[in-house]
Amino acid sequence: MQDEVLESWSFSVPEGYDNLRVVATPVSPVKGQKHRIMVIYPRKSSAYDLAISTIFEHFRRNAMNVEVVISNFEQDPLRGADLVREAHEDNYGLIFAMGSETVSWLHSKHSDIGTPVVTVCAKDPVLLEQMPGYDVGSGSSFAFTSLNVRLDVQMEYLRKLKRNLKNIAILVDMKNASAVETQARPLENAARALGINAFMVPVTDPERAAEQLEALLPKVVKDMQQNDPTLENSVFWITGSTSVFAEIETITRLNQGVPVLAAVPEVVQPGSASAVLSIGISFQSNAQLAAFYGSEVLNGHVRPGDLKVGIVSPPDIAINFARARADGLQIPFSFFEAATFVYDAQGRPARVRGLDVQD
Repeated sequence: MQDEVLESWSFSVPEGYDNLRVVATPVSPVKGQKHRIMVIYPRKSSAYDLAISTIFEHFRRNAMNVEVVISNFEQDPLRGADLVREAHEDNYGLIFAMGSETVSWLHSKHSDIGTPVVTVCAKDPVLLEQMPGYDVGSGSSFAFTSLNVRLDVQMEYLRKLKRNLKNIAILVDMKNASAVETQARPLENAARALGINAFMVPVTDPERAAEQLEALLPKVVKDMQQNDPTLENSVFWITGSTSVFAEIETITRLNQGVPVLAAVPEVVQPGSASAVLSIGISFQSNAQLAAFYGSEVLNGHVRPGDLKVGIVSPPDIAINFARARADGLQIPFSFFEAATFVYDAQGRPARVRGLDVQD
């Protein structure tokens, strides 16, 4: 949790829950109707910590009187079913379903849930066939948000970056079904439709991701050199697979000058062990949108089923100029203007969350 959240909220672990449940309430009394909220997530993750902190900060800024029950259901359907039952029987005002695994399970097994649900940190519900389109509501208790940039927008940015793009190597954890179905396969198909070679770089064992990437990356570089000997028109693309983007140091060490791009802004970070550029939606931006959806539902301003799929637009752009210099990549000025995060030629933070860093 972020420091400001820990200062503004009181946290307790109910007896017998062994950190699988945490109850949070505001430190300072808040007036108005009290709402009970449940956050259901599948496992520990720094991304979920950031998202929850962002949601807490939204409720603090908007002076909402809420009690938040944060529950790790450990991807156990029986434990999850108990949480759904509790939310219904105890009249919770809202459930935040956090993570693609949580959303997939909850939507497939409990689509008739009466409690309003807002999704957080989950991938594209249209490509996952949870929603029929982006411009309609679910008509149910679910309001969806998406961590994905729409594919047509993503391809437009890629073509601006590399007008003569010939090859794209897509790094993905094949056991991460949502990353495969909403990021890797759609990008592969879109690239090939434009005459761009798409190479899948499949990590099949997340526990051995570093070892597998050590073997796979030199081979894919050789494959790309068949039609791009200088590699000037080739890129790596890291999907939102935690086991893959956690190995950014391995990937940048083996990239042989091929720019490493990412769907996750957090993979662009200080120093040289970083993607050079991300065109994506940060966990924080997605959580801010989900928190807004949630507060609108709690305040009775809208029904969850009437809300269109929430996609942050324009996407978050993050740039590391130290990597750009090392890889010889020219960053369009329009990318720099719009960037939310920028690291300078030494890999130091120059812009964070849209604000310039003062020396």
